[in-house]
Amino acid sequence: MDLADKHTIITGGASGIGSATAREFARLGARVVVADINADGARAVADEIGGTAVRCDVASEGDVNALVAEAEGVYGPVDLFFSNAGVATGGDPLETPIDVWDTQWQINVMAHVFAVRAVLPSMLERESGYLLHTASMAGILTTHGNLTYAVTKHAVVGLAEWLSITYHDKGIRTSLLAPLGVNTPMLGSSVRGFVPNAAGPVKEPEDVARMVAEAVYEERFLILTDEIAETWMSRKASDLERWLNGMRRLQSRIEGAAEGNS
Repeated sequence: MDLADKHTIITGGASGIGSATAREFARLGARVVVADINADGARAVADEIGGTAVRCDVASEGDVNALVAEAEGVYGPVDLFFSNAGVATGGDPLETPIDVWDTQWQINVMAHVFAVRAVLPSMLERESGYLLHTASMAGILTTHGNLTYAVTKHAVVGLAEWLSITYHDKGIRTSLLAPLGVNTPMLGSSVRGFVPNAAGPVKEPEDVARMVAEAVYEERFLILTDEIAETWMSRKASDLERWLNGMRRLQSRIEGAAEGNS
């Protein structure tokens, strides 16, 4: 998809990957709606790029529907919806409260579903549209320490794959962004012990935004931010038992390091 003059909505657009992608899309000529629960942050980004800001709690289907309605009132039908907002609270299954699971499921998974329900009917009618989803390599591999994040991001991967299979021949394109380490406030809580120990340098949001724009132009499904990710995926697919054993050894090293620092 050529982003020039395309109507795009980006959730989680006030910071991190979202704000960097808003700037990149705008640079390429897109009309950008910056959505975030942080209204002031969204407005600052929108003012910078000449876009529109909308406060939106993506955990609420009513808010997502209102976001789409307001965006359509300004720019017309939505060409691309980037479900990017996410949280990384949580930990293991014994200590993480159920309400944390509920909150993270709503934000990390159901927000994507709400977006699809809001924009897909019009896209199918026009036989044109783009659904872009931020997951994580935690959703393709896993992450040490934060089960809640790993499970919800696995769900996003499953959703995006299903959408791509089901609607591609109906004119709808789908992409899945699966970053490794990115220099955002979420990094420490979402991938504790995973990226810093195994993936090398952490990417900047601006680097990821360029990768996203390139993948959208190519209409490519999977967007990886580090070459090592593809290697890990291949190892997991070719020998799952060996991969699990390697991840267990890494888990032991992480736990040993944590004990040494306590």
